[in-house]
Amino acid sequence: MSTLSNLLRQVEQKDPQLAADLANEVKALGERREFGLNFERHTPETVELPGRPVRKGDKVRFLPERGASTKGLDQRLWRVVAVQRTTDGRTATLVRQDTPDSEHETTTRAIEDLVVVAEFRDPIYPGLISTGKVERGGDKPYHSVINAENFHALQALLYTHEGKVDAIYIDPPYNTGARDWKYNNDYVDSDDIYRHSKWLAFMERRLKVAQRLLNPENSVLIVTIDEKEVHRLGLLLEQTFPTARVTMVSSVINSKGSARTGTFRRTDEYLFFVMFGSAAPSGLELSDEWRVVSDARAQSLRWATLQRQGANGRRTARPNLFYPIFIQNKNGTALFHSVGETFTGAGWGGLSAPEGAVAVWPIRGVGEEGTWSVSPQTLRDLIDKGYVRLGAWREAQTTVTFLTSGEQAKIESGIFPVQGRRLDGSVIVDDADYRPRYIPGTQWRIASHNAGGSGGVGMIRSLLPDRTFPYPKSLYAVEDALRFFVDEKPDALIVDFFTGSGTTAHAVMRLNRQDNGHRRSISVTNNEVSDDEQAGLRGRGLRPGDAEWEALGVCDYITKPRIEAAITGRTPEGEPVKGDYKFIDEFPMSDGFEENVEFFSMTYEAPRSVAHNRSFDAIAPLLWLKAGAQGRRVVAATEDFDVADTYGVLFDMDYSHDFLEAVEKSETVRMAFIVTDDDRSYQMVCSDLPAHVEPVRLYESYLTNFTINTGRE
Repeated sequence: MSTLSNLLRQVEQKDPQLAADLANEVKALGERREFGLNFERHTPETVELPGRPVRKGDKVRFLPERGASTKGLDQRLWRVVAVQRTTDGRTATLVRQDTPDSEHETTTRAIEDLVVVAEFRDPIYPGLISTGKVERGGDKPYHSVINAENFHALQALLYTHEGKVDAIYIDPPYNTGARDWKYNNDYVDSDDIYRHSKWLAFMERRLKVAQRLLNPENSVLIVTIDEKEVHRLGLLLEQTFPTARVTMVSSVINSKGSARTGTFRRTDEYLFFVMFGSAAPSGLELSDEWRVVSDARAQSLRWATLQRQGANGRRTARPNLFYPIFIQNKNGTALFHSVGETFTGAGWGGLSAPEGAVAVWPIRGVGEEGTWSVSPQTLRDLIDKGYVRLGAWREAQTTVTFLTSGEQAKIESGIFPVQGRRLDGSVIVDDADYRPRYIPGTQWRIASHNAGGSGGVGMIRSLLPDRTFPYPKSLYAVEDALRFFVDEKPDALIVDFFTGSGTTAHAVMRLNRQDNGHRRSISVTNNEVSDDEQAGLRGRGLRPGDAEWEALGVCDYITKPRIEAAITGRTPEGEPVKGDYKFIDEFPMSDGFEENVEFFSMTYEAPRSVAHNRSFDAIAPLLWLKAGAQGRRVVAATEDFDVADTYGVLFDMDYSHDFLEAVEKSETVRMAFIVTDDDRSYQMVCSDLPAHVEPVRLYESYLTNFTINTGRE
């Protein structure tokens, strides 16, 4: 833009009007296209909601006739203007959604031949209905699995967890062109000229909402991808999260490699770590497969060279750190004699050393004058403590190393007990039981991360012996990626809105077992039936929404039974899971986990029913999730109030005194939901609540959250 501005100024000197006209065109162009990653924001997505009751005002599509092919299926949208009962059942009167008012096209259809459609900009009012649970974790919080379109689920989570999520791990569609994901109900094929921009639009909408879920002070977003979209995703992340720090890791997931025509075999995929606030990977006690033999961080205690490196290591940058260290030779061993003072001026080479000693100066390899890392007095103190060490005797070229403050802390905290001292006075420590904690590099070649090994394909085979899932992530790969950021957060909340087979929830359970943590996960997946299965089901006259069809969807057929098998240690057939978990924590899979999980399906409520307290049974799980997903849930509206383990609901303001007393007596209640339209009454109750209890107004907070176009453009 600066070059263009200069050119416009030159034109202005010769023809001001032409320059003004050009400036206006440039401005208009700049408003249309941003600098950075540019792509089409395509027609907002639509999603079909099979099983959702058809109501007046809904948008719908026609379902294909039973047994018919989906080719040439009518994808037009219709609006329901009336629902009526006939002798043949319930029917709907429809009008075309996308025609001008003067050209309305109307028709009627049986309700059972319609499927409700939600467009991206349509406000939704979600609820949840429980479809089962597994309880082996006592009073620990529950993991949650939600069967829903993931953008709608993200909107629901904004109501329950905005700004409270510690980590999001997602494995989105890789956009390979192999019919692996849909945009507006159609598979995106490799020959679609808008394939990449559709994917970017799809991802951007979800990432913008995900950002609002993450704790801005300390959280991480982890996204995995392959080479098809890695560069575009990197730019999208940088552009969407300009204040975050983004790091990409290359990870080998198939050491043998996948053959590709005309190029190299693909062995790896990529992980983007997007870090917000103070988030940073923790140094961990990594297993042997992480270690690089030449990596000094794998050593027990690191002795660093005393001579300062880099630009700040020149004498001109730190003149006070240029001084001699005097050493002496005793039977071939280098010993300290004394430490000189800062030397100023020239002629240091002619300085006389004490009798029997030589001077070691911080001279860089090319003969340039350098500096030591600490002052003369600090060095004397470190020598007294045994934190400085001499190398083999080489007269004035003898190396001098020392322990940095971090290494000193390992000794002073007792990690390395001091056993004695060497002849030069440096400490000798006991490192027999030490496992180093360090942060690895950006290239991971870890055997347990192999997707085709025991943690990926083998894991699915063990838990679900008669079922398959394409390209499952290795359990240990997800576990390790999360561990760097939640190792020191035993109560962390982790979200995955591209859940697939449920690996993220499984990984969080593994992490909890290793340190008795109470981390919990929220997993979101739809119940899409694979393309291969659909053809056979349609041939049997089945359609989306039918029980037999839905039973083969990814949520019901893979995700739920996988997580249930992991916790119980039993396959869906009731047999003990065969095999053992590997790496870090080895134990039989049949032991399962001491964890709780509840499974939900999303419902779509009418706002009027919500406002009049007629949909509380669907809203109730959202309140429970918002309060921490722990303990008993308030499942039904009452005439007065109810106080559960972590929250209470006041349904009638006439019982506010009793409600406040009950909340005051509880030591675990952290949230109070107050049903009222009267702002003054609400404020009065809020003022009397304990300071640690967060008030939430129903249903004003719920309706406001979902009436606005959350996350929409």
